[in-house]
This record gives sequence, structure tokens and C-alpha cells, in this order.
Amino acid sequence: MQNKIIVVGIGPGNPDYIVPKGLNAIRQAKFLVGGRRALSQFAVDGQETCPITADIQGVMDFIRVKLQQADVVAMVSGDPGYYSLLDALRREFPAEQIRVIPGISAMQYAFARLALPWHDATLASFHGRTPTAEEIAYEPGKILGLLTDSQYNSQTIPKILIKNGWPQEQPIHICSRLSYEDEEIITTTLGEAMNFAVKKQCILIVS
Repeated sequence: MQNKIIVVGIGPGNPDYIVPKGLNAIRQAKFLVGGRRALSQFAVDGQETCPITADIQGVMDFIRVKLQQADVVAMVSGDPGYYSLLDALRREFPAEQIRVIPGISAMQYAFARLALPWHDATLASFHGRTPTAEEIAYEPGKILGLLTDSQYNSQTIPKILIKNGWPQEQPIHICSRLSYEDEEIITTTLGEAMNFAVKKQCILIVS
């Protein structure tokens, strides 16, 4: 039988939020791929590991070589289906060789912490990309869930939304360090958010 790439979503950060099936796959892995922090958290003695760095092709080459010997487990933050290494893996390997164990995304976790249903929300990303004008356009009653990065953050994104028609008094939730002991959720308005200290790599929910 052909060896598989097992892509495991490890949740928003705190190990308590990884599903048991994913944790079991990680512990049993002979070859383990993941970010340096994930490897320091989850790797066990005897595993051969490969950190995910900017050299994505190097990671793909490691996986391709090790697949000749056994399954390879790849850990990704949050859920593999939501802006993760899974896109790159599908470009390099056939879908039937990939098995995915889902995880809890930081976006999903943020909505849960606010006790806010997200089935009608518009989800978009400012993380290394720019959403379309349609995605972030203002509509009464619209709920936005936004990924951020260092450039597009809790100060700069509110300015963009206001320029796209959102009222300054619109509530926004700035969710940072999600699932960790120092987790912080600030609820304010778009107009006031620009007066708070910058939060990078956070989740913004406008509702």
C-alpha cells in the first residue's frame, strides 16, 4: 500500500485543543513535519523531524523521500483546510495520498469565545494577502472574521474598513494569544481600535 501524508490540525496553540486522533497520529509518527514551536511541543524521542520554514520546497523534498519508507505526519496550526500547508501539499502530491485530521482553527475558537455563531459570517484574510472589496464591503448586520499579519493589524485594518463604508461605531473584537493563559479579547469600536496598542497575528471579528 502507498504510504500517506497525514496532515494534522493542532488547533489554535494550546495543546489542550488538539483532537485525540491527531495527537495519537503525531505520537506514532516515524517522520514528523511541523513548525519549530509545534515540534518542540509534540515531537518525541526516536522521531526524525523536519521544521517548516520559508524553504517550502525543502519540506516537500523531505516528505517525498521519507514517504518511500513510511507515512509522514505534517502538523499545521489550526485546521488544515483553512490557509495551511495543505494547499502546497496538494500541488505536490495526489489527493488520494493525503489524509487530513481536522483541528480547531483560531477563527473558530475566536467565535466560540464570543459565543457567536459563525454560519452567516464572511471570513477573509489579510495575512499575506488582501481581501476583495466585496468581501469586506459594509452591509447592515454583516459579520466579518479576519485573519491579520504584522502589516495588516488591529490598528490598520479598522482604517481600511471605515474607508470601505463601515461606521466608526461598529463593534470589533480584537482576539489575541487565543487559547493561551495570557489570552486577551478586547471589545471596542472600529473608531476606537486605532487608539489601542497594536495586536499582530490576531483574529478580528466585526459584528
